[in-house]
Amino acid sequence: MAMSDAGTAFAGLLGQEKAKRLIRRVLASDRMPHAFLFRGPEGVGKQLFAREMAAAVNCRNRDGERPCGACPSCRKFRSGSHPDFMVVSPDKGAIKIEQVRRMGLALSYPPYESQTRVVLIEDVHGMRAEAANCLLKTLEEPPPDNLLILTADSAREILPTIASRCQMVPFYSLSQHETVEVLLGCDAGLDPDAAELAARLAEGSPGRARLLLQTEMIAVMRKVTTVLSDPSLHPDRDVGTLLQAVETMADLKENLPSLLGLLRLWLRDRLMLANGLPERSGWREEGKRGAGPDTVNNWSLTRFFDTLETITVAERQLARNCNRNLVCEVLLFKLSATSNA
Repeated sequence: MAMSDAGTAFAGLLGQEKAKRLIRRVLASDRMPHAFLFRGPEGVGKQLFAREMAAAVNCRNRDGERPCGACPSCRKFRSGSHPDFMVVSPDKGAIKIEQVRRMGLALSYPPYESQTRVVLIEDVHGMRAEAANCLLKTLEEPPPDNLLILTADSAREILPTIASRCQMVPFYSLSQHETVEVLLGCDAGLDPDAAELAARLAEGSPGRARLLLQTEMIAVMRKVTTVLSDPSLHPDRDVGTLLQAVETMADLKENLPSLLGLLRLWLRDRLMLANGLPERSGWREEGKRGAGPDTVNNWSLTRFFDTLETITVAERQLARNCNRNLVCEVLLFKLSATSNA
């Protein structure tokens, strides 16, 4: 989903109609705030929208909100070589204070060739406290001729003082149809059935769906849920089976938190089945093996919530950079004990 060649801004990006209206209104009015906060679920297009907006802001032949797509500025944005577009990305999971200081120094100089320098600061929800406070100083005294676009996951907390100094633009999950359309548009050779499964599991996040398809996560998920669904498995007796699953999980490395998110979806589907409700992700038909409705119905609400809490603890441990193998080992042994209690 690259920048559209011409016509209405953001026309080539699927979904997010509210965000499109808000951004178009700002571009058409020429009353630009000093900072935006694009906030919504992970992988729904926030960074793509930010890049499209940066191109529109500095288009030399823009008519209202419409970038020409052909001027030197637009061509540089398309090639990723625009000198007045900066991206600050997390370094090993978090934006650090050194990155924010370097950005602040760059902002103290005028833009190189454009009227406005645009800075995209990705995933501010993962900023360390000292980096967030440093960014806050920039937002409180914004240098002229600079536009900051911050992106954040709506499920994660950010400093309220940072949010209050930005114009909020909300983003939402896409429909399953839109997610499939994005996936097939990015990879014309993708099997439509694989795209459908990934879209269901990703719950409206094309970014997460692409991650599922590009890694072995679906295969790992199937292995883990098969182990946990096996009523004959016992953590005291089947240590080898569990340790093999642990190793497979840990091999996902930085993608392990996404796998834990899928485990939450799997648990939610089990809870819905146990209460006579239809599944939403479609995982049971596509992926589970050996777990019938009688097994699901044996789960109590307390057991479901205890299991979710176990996953939450594992997520916190990974966020603190605890050993992945140890985190996975503790998690699987606890989940298997819960599943077979």
